[in-house]
Amino acid sequence: MANKPHGGVLKDLLARDAPRHAELSDEAGTLPAVTLTERQLCDLELILNGGFSPLEGFLNEQDYNGVVSDLRLASGDLFSMPICLDVSQALVQTVGIKPGARITLRDFRDDRNLAILTVEDVYKPDKEKEANNVFGGDEEHPAVQYLFQNTKEYYVGGKVEAVNRLNHYDYVALRYTPYELRTHFEKLGWSRVVAFQTRNPMHRAHRELTVRAARLRQANVLIHPVVGLTKPGDIDHFTRVRVYEALLPRYPNGMAVLGLLPLAMRMGGPREAIWHAIIRKNHGATHFIVGRDHAGPGKNSKGKDFYGPYDAQYAVEKYRDELGIEVVEFQQMTYLPDHEEYRPKDEVPEGTRTLDISGTELRKRLRTGQDIPDWFSYPEVVKVLRESHPPRYQQGFTVFLTGFQNSGKDSIARALQVTLNQQGGRSVSLLLGETVRSELSSELGFSREDRNKNIQRIGFVASELTKAGAAVIAAPIAPFEGSRKQARETVSQYGSFFLVHVATPLEFAEKTDTRGVYKKARAGEIKGFTGVDDPYETPTDADLVVDVQQTPVRLIVHQIVLLLETAGLLGAT
Repeated sequence: MANKPHGGVLKDLLARDAPRHAELSDEAGTLPAVTLTERQLCDLELILNGGFSPLEGFLNEQDYNGVVSDLRLASGDLFSMPICLDVSQALVQTVGIKPGARITLRDFRDDRNLAILTVEDVYKPDKEKEANNVFGGDEEHPAVQYLFQNTKEYYVGGKVEAVNRLNHYDYVALRYTPYELRTHFEKLGWSRVVAFQTRNPMHRAHRELTVRAARLRQANVLIHPVVGLTKPGDIDHFTRVRVYEALLPRYPNGMAVLGLLPLAMRMGGPREAIWHAIIRKNHGATHFIVGRDHAGPGKNSKGKDFYGPYDAQYAVEKYRDELGIEVVEFQQMTYLPDHEEYRPKDEVPEGTRTLDISGTELRKRLRTGQDIPDWFSYPEVVKVLRESHPPRYQQGFTVFLTGFQNSGKDSIARALQVTLNQQGGRSVSLLLGETVRSELSSELGFSREDRNKNIQRIGFVASELTKAGAAVIAAPIAPFEGSRKQARETVSQYGSFFLVHVATPLEFAEKTDTRGVYKKARAGEIKGFTGVDDPYETPTDADLVVDVQQTPVRLIVHQIVLLLETAGLLGAT
């Protein structure tokens, strides 16, 4: 028998409102609409399918204040994470969001109407209090940064009625709603289920931990990874799910089930652990594994942990009776080579030889192609990770050259393209400033806004090519620090970015200008010309500074090649 839902009743709004589907669908098409963000979509999906029971909508002000201050809904039910629909003041006015209004909630991906919200109130949250009480207040915490940088100024509270399920096109068979998972457990005859939450690939230690937990509780295992939004920089969920599928046969036959959770994590440590326990209870689990630093974002820039290593365990233990799900506390597992087994660290006698590979070390081994030992992971898991994370010499990168018109950056770019093509191993793409202006940005002028937009487009194209494993050489003027920084951030999500400042003096660039463009600019025939009547902001973060007045193009290209080689991007190592 599956565990009772939180609050006693599974709030499956999809099932509740299915008899009224035609009526609600017709009405949704006539109402003003709010198009949801990715995080809001994740939240709505778990409201609609009952994963957030007892919630039936987004928190009104009374519920919000109770959750932020006391971890309580107005009903008295325990709930630790504020689930809020944030909107801008402009949207409030244009859509007419006010108490009593009915608003359609729409999917940004395909413009489908998903639900109808009946507005109870529109309120301004106390973001300082929310940041401090819910996340601990550290301004570097990713959820705090999101709260102040991305969350809009108003929250809208109200219950929702289900119109449509969200469409998913990946791993559909593994996306169980709480009702579906409960039914699956019943079909399998499972009465005791240990849920394991993860946002990372699983290796031998995780398998041993979950099997040990199942053995101790005489239970089966639900591997329940998050496939919504996780911590920036985490391995993508496509790779992770392939890892989980590869790992599943390593469990004794019939012991484990894999189900995917479309949750938008907040990395909220203790509060998040309570929330995760509630969600797994709603999905029918009777036990929940809470490990070291559960749902913590790690350390801040000063090297200080955002949360204590066992804060999450203490928080869940504090509310264990109300949660109605048994917590299985585990320390980190470590490998004992002399015994050829894993054990929790607190069970290892002092002086015993142990082996561990950190996440940082694992990423290094994947990056460099180094061996990943069998005691750490399974060959089929490593194979999946290597396919998705090839070694450095197979990864894409971008070399971004910036400098004055006729500074020599185009000559360097063309020569570098030839050199990399000769090297082989990757496709090489060349994005010269004039080519991009002609093919992608022909409608743009040379105002600061248009220049920034042009560099944003170059950054986007370069990032997509880099993600696909290409070598990208971009050579715009890119006169502004802000747009160069944004291009670096865009590309760096997918591969290495090298900023090369071609610092050839303006006087030399103008003196050697055979096309006469500087002369036209000086005569006023060309307006907004960088270096003449428009500024150039000297880079402060260049990876390499060169000058064609002082150094031949051939030698500059060699310097760039050495930079790439030092980073491990050229040639198998």
